[in-house]
Amino acid sequence: MLRAALAAIWVPALCVQARPARAGLNLLSNEFTATRDELQAELARRFPIARRYGELASVSLHDPQLALDGSANRATLASRLVIASPLLRPSSTGGRVAVSSGLRWDEAGPAVRLQDPCAEQLRIDGITGVEAQNLERISAALVQEALQGYPLLTLRPEELRFGLKVQRITIGVDEIKVQFG
Repeated sequence: MLRAALAAIWVPALCVQARPARAGLNLLSNEFTATRDELQAELARRFPIARRYGELASVSLHDPQLALDGSANRATLASRLVIASPLLRPSSTGGRVAVSSGLRWDEAGPAVRLQDPCAEQLRIDGITGVEAQNLERISAALVQEALQGYPLLTLRPEELRFGLKVQRITIGVDEIKVQFG
């Protein structure tokens, strides 16, 4: 009974919430939960991102849409794709890409980062044949490079002030849970 009374008093004071909409750290279950909507909002603030392939092409990603697949423990990031190249006529074209990725914990960050992203679907508008295949191959490599290690969720130092270590990351249907131990 004394434990319950102390928990009712102290636990709300100890639970860290950086913003009202952010789920935050739950000390009872030793986990930090972030919803898909929270992660989506964070991604939207940090996009667009771009990568170059020498002087041949540049690829930029816009308007990210995050999907979480708890059964496969994967996150999928779909995005509008813009490819610019002096070899193209016109000099730029668009398309869509969907990248599936695992997640890993980066203690130095501290962040949950994309791990081994793989371009699952890639469509380039208005280009066909061998030229499309070459552009798709270059674009897939650049997109995967751009997203390797990309932070999906960054925790602030005050959210980890209790010296907890990450045990695992679980992807649910509509949330990501970082389990501490």
